[in-house]
Amino acid sequence: MKQLMGGARRRRVLIGGAVAVLVAGAGTWATDTWPFDGKDTYCWGAWKEDSGPDFLSSDTLDEDNASRTSKETAPTKARQRGRCAVKLHSERTSSDGSNVAEETEITVTYGPAPKGAAERMEWIGGYLGDTSMPLPDGLPGATDGRQGLLVLPKGCDTEDGRPTTVTLDSLARSDYGDSTVSSDAGLGGSQSVARLLAAVANRAMEKAGCAPDKPLEANSPMPTLPEDDEDFFTRACRIRGLEFSEKASRDMEYQVGAVTRDLQSCSVRTDHGNGRFFDALMVAQPRLSALFDGATGSEAPARGWRGTGVFADDYKVVRAECAGRPLNVLMLAPSVHEKTPYFAAFANAVARRVGCAPVAPGGSSR
Repeated sequence: MKQLMGGARRRRVLIGGAVAVLVAGAGTWATDTWPFDGKDTYCWGAWKEDSGPDFLSSDTLDEDNASRTSKETAPTKARQRGRCAVKLHSERTSSDGSNVAEETEITVTYGPAPKGAAERMEWIGGYLGDTSMPLPDGLPGATDGRQGLLVLPKGCDTEDGRPTTVTLDSLARSDYGDSTVSSDAGLGGSQSVARLLAAVANRAMEKAGCAPDKPLEANSPMPTLPEDDEDFFTRACRIRGLEFSEKASRDMEYQVGAVTRDLQSCSVRTDHGNGRFFDALMVAQPRLSALFDGATGSEAPARGWRGTGVFADDYKVVRAECAGRPLNVLMLAPSVHEKTPYFAAFANAVARRVGCAPVAPGGSSR
């Protein structure tokens, strides 16, 4: 566990430590390595203090009662799992004189996709759907600027064939005593998260003994959402078949997510964004598609459907061939009372858009 102190005390400790090291010798000064650069590293050495995002900035520690701590367990060849967490804590006085505690936690997890199908579908939707956009430079993953997922090369797969991934999650809040408000974790946006994921994935794969010859990079600009959320509509995500009456849509909103050949999503929320009506997702990118392996059954989910799939209470998933690669279509929280077959409409719409035959019965390739 690392602990960095705030304010004048931290500066005194750094000065005293520098004098002690100079007495011990100057052999490492020329290489500009620790302890002479005075920078802490996190998540198996992948991230460095003052390397870009606000949560790593030394400025966050300049106030009294400010601290940054980290705890990590590295993956190894024998244990293909790892976790690291960076936490920040600070206190301030608000304009009305009350004390406010600021808490931030960034967590990275290295390990396989969940084994259970239901848990895995929810997990996939949580990272790839809603407002998440694909990572740059062809990296198999996505981020919404607050969290992210990156699927690692096949050489890191588990013995049972599940892909190994690196996920990043963040939580930030301001505690006012009588209330708690969500705040910005200081990750620096989607582009920054993509770089953080690539850096920590490279270091984790080195530790686990499955690093590729060429390190992963995220240098190109991140794509952005095609449009903002919409709360005045009758057709969600501009997809024919995702129709709602004017009355039904009054307390709803939808969000168009990614719309690419590899990934497409559409989220419909109730209570003006606070409740889920459904999350629909199409995944065709090969390494992302591997996340669905073993979870789509061995036969068609219902009469007239192409491919294999499962219709469960909490999700519907179908996999069908499309231009020589699997096309996976997922809907989370499908309405059991739906009068319109929203999943079928979404599945056929995305298949048609990428030039594939219909997946659901009643579809047309025209």
